[in-house]
Amino acid sequence: MSLEHKQLVQLLPLLPVLAELGRTQHVTETAELLGIPQSTVSRALARASAVVGTELLIREGRGVRLTPAAKALLPYIEAALDEFQTGLDVVRQQSEVVRGRISVSFQHTFGEATLPLLISAFRSRYPQTAFDLSQGSRDGCLAELAAGTADLALTAPVAPATRTIGSAALYREPLRLVVHHQHPLAGRRRARLADVRQDPFVALGPGYGLRSLTDALFREAGFRPRIAFESQDSHTVRGLVSAGLGVSILPPDGLEPARDVSPHTGNLGWVDVPLESGLAYREIGLAWRERRGGFDAEPDQVRLFRELVLTEGLGLLAGLVRARSE
Repeated sequence: MSLEHKQLVQLLPLLPVLAELGRTQHVTETAELLGIPQSTVSRALARASAVVGTELLIREGRGVRLTPAAKALLPYIEAALDEFQTGLDVVRQQSEVVRGRISVSFQHTFGEATLPLLISAFRSRYPQTAFDLSQGSRDGCLAELAAGTADLALTAPVAPATRTIGSAALYREPLRLVVHHQHPLAGRRRARLADVRQDPFVALGPGYGLRSLTDALFREAGFRPRIAFESQDSHTVRGLVSAGLGVSILPPDGLEPARDVSPHTGNLGWVDVPLESGLAYREIGLAWRERRGGFDAEPDQVRLFRELVLTEGLGLLAGLVRARSE
């Protein structure tokens, strides 16, 4: 440690005393304001003068007077204390952030990996921030956002931006035809919707983002599917397909196709087949309420999480997106 650094370490605890002495010009008043004995103030003054190498204050009766050296040094002492106070304010603000809550509405398919990965990254920086999570259909998520019961909504397709709702795309992933593992298309490298024109279709219910996307795919193919089942959960859809009860269109779930042909499981299994269509994808995005400021200002913790998702989200989810796209 250099001599200058040692001197700085010795001086730092004395700065508040020196700053107050410079303001009051009185040892007793300084001691009372700082809540310390007068002897402590006197010793601090003596130590500071010894470290600096020159007298900083001259006693005049019970008062003190700044020396020219002290007058030159005092503005720097006050600036250092002001900077430290700014740092304290930042820390206290962050402390309020970590104690805050963030309400997120999201579609079911984002609950396994996408949202947990984003929350994990945020909690690594603000470990005490609480999250209120609500999952449901795309329409339900956006309704909660519009009503103010959710701060953010993770949906697909991306919510359109309006005067009151802001939105941004994060990434896209393919949609694939899901068939029973013994279906004639199970071994195909690609398929068209026309290939399953006669098959019963397992769909998500109206109001779900995937339902609107599959409806668009069938409109492009020129026919309506024969819907055998409607579900509110993609896991149930995949399970019905695994039982041979129909085909469906879903994003990949990142797992290997399930095939269990034992007598006890009823020959369950499914296979994902890429679709030949330029519409066979979904775009995932984040939506938030556009706030007016003041009483309606966006809470710091919500802003910080939104900024993390928008600036770092794709990088954080890169492995997941790559695995599902492949």
